[in-house]
Amino acid sequence: MTTAPDHPAAHTFEMRFTSTPRGARLARRLTAVRLDAWGIPYDTEPHDDIVLIVAELTANAVRHGHVPGRDFHLRVHAPADARLVRVEVTDTRAERLPPRPVGLYTADMTETSRGLLIVAGLAARWDWHPRPGGPGTTVWADYSLSTR
Repeated sequence: MTTAPDHPAAHTFEMRFTSTPRGARLARRLTAVRLDAWGIPYDTEPHDDIVLIVAELTANAVRHGHVPGRDFHLRVHAPADARLVRVEVTDTRAERLPPRPVGLYTADMTETSRGLLIVAGLAARWDWHPRPGGPGTTVWADYSLSTR
């Protein structure tokens, strides 16, 4: 856990994980611990929702963004104002792109779209952008704490 020097109450957790189901589980568990330490306690709706967003995005990174020998990157950030928590998951596969939020409901609703539907239902907003500095994508979701 790191704290930004200009925002004493801002929290960021980021780490690289193996692009495997085990890596996705570890990302989910470590996020749960961090959220609790940041004052978003276990067994509350915000905690469970954010952990579920992490679970879905990391599972997608493993399933759809996996490149042998490359990890995925997780970043969870809670700004000092404590109004939202941003989850970002970056993979290294460039040839498979997720649908955009506006196209999600018109996409063929196969099993590959269900995780993003869950994220869309929980997050205040979400989207993706190309990975900075290399191949791949970063999918992000903002979870609003102020509406809970």
